[in-house]
Amino acid sequence: MNAMHQYMLDSYRASQHGTKAPPQPGLHDWQAARELTTHAAPRRARHSRGRVRSALARLLHTG
Repeated sequence: MNAMHQYMLDSYRASQHGTKAPPQPGLHDWQAARELTTHAAPRRARHSRGRVRSALARLLHTG
C-alpha cells in the first residue's frame, strides 16, 4: 500500500466517523524538511568537519 492508498483509506474512515480528514500526502513535506534542517543545523555545525573527513576517508579506502 502506498501513501495515496493510505490517504484514501484514512479519508474514508474520517468521513464515516465524522472527523477531520488527514492532510494530503506531500502537502507539508517542504515545511517538515525545513524544520528538520533548522533543528539539526547547530549539531551539524559542530561535527561537520569530522563527518566530511570520515566520509572522504571511507570513499578513498573502499575499492
